[in-house]
Amino acid sequence: MDISKLNESDRNFASDNVAGVSPEIMKALVECNDGNASSYGFDAITERLTSRLCEVFETDLIAFPVATGTAANALALSVLTAPYRSTICAEDAHINTDECGAPEFFTGGAKLLGLHSPGGKLAPEAVDSIFNKTRTEGFQTAQPVTVSLSQSTEWGLTYSVEEVRALAAVAERYSASVHMDGARFANALVHAKARPADMTWRAGVDALSLGATKNGALAAEVLILFDASHRDAASAQRKRSGHLWSKSRYLSAQLLAYLEDGLWLRNASHANSMARRLAGGLTGVPDIELAQPVQANEVFVWMPSEVAERLAASGFRFAKWTRGAKTHRRIFRFVTSFATQSNAVDDLVHWAARIVP
Repeated sequence: MDISKLNESDRNFASDNVAGVSPEIMKALVECNDGNASSYGFDAITERLTSRLCEVFETDLIAFPVATGTAANALALSVLTAPYRSTICAEDAHINTDECGAPEFFTGGAKLLGLHSPGGKLAPEAVDSIFNKTRTEGFQTAQPVTVSLSQSTEWGLTYSVEEVRALAAVAERYSASVHMDGARFANALVHAKARPADMTWRAGVDALSLGATKNGALAAEVLILFDASHRDAASAQRKRSGHLWSKSRYLSAQLLAYLEDGLWLRNASHANSMARRLAGGLTGVPDIELAQPVQANEVFVWMPSEVAERLAASGFRFAKWTRGAKTHRRIFRFVTSFATQSNAVDDLVHWAARIVP
């Protein structure tokens, strides 16, 4: 195999954000550009999107298209968590480590209580313990009223329907809400072979930040509220924070195409498949081993630092994961996407095998 035949995009496993846009979604953007449409979400495309989401999730719901996952997460928490309350999450959850305090900013100061969670997955026992502890401490502690879980986690692990249900049961015991950061929800859904409804509201989820950007959209996420009582607060917060697009049809058109004919699930299925292929290949190379099971489209491996350096020098892009170090090896993250090709995966594996002493 000749690595010179690979172009830069083939070599880039740094993130699923580096991929382009699904042709179906780009086509929808071009088509929605024809003619005039009502502004601020009162257009026909946005109305169709809400109807389609109701069909997909098998229930009535409220949908707020936004451009970023940070906006969706922060908006969700702003309507679920008062400024003097708190949200329980994994310590390495995206809302806690990668959103520059946006949840605290949007909520007006509500705390995030990050729990040590192996693989980024909250355990019901740990969540119950922090609820019990804070309730015992009383009013001087910012009482948790929301539990936020990432699906999939920052370590590429997924919650089963039963695990979501167990966490929601703990939250319900303390009259708390449940938020799901679903930046890679489609990937988790495909892995679990579950229905969207079963993974969310039927399991006790009150709000879902449904991601599309990492899975083929240009820039589109949607905050889904399964409790209509939060509609007015979310509407006001979206406008107040500058996340209500006047030309909302361009967000909605992406999301509608994303859901059409199962595109979102096909894209996620392909990305997951490429991740499994990559994991299988890399772990066949001496001195490279998985750091976490591969359940979505992220592959975490222990790898000698010199191998990583030579892969990077050869043009491959991936992430050094600062959360782990072990003798001469570190954890590195490789991410696949809907656009990842099998020959690019195989070339990466082939090159890694050539590099390892």
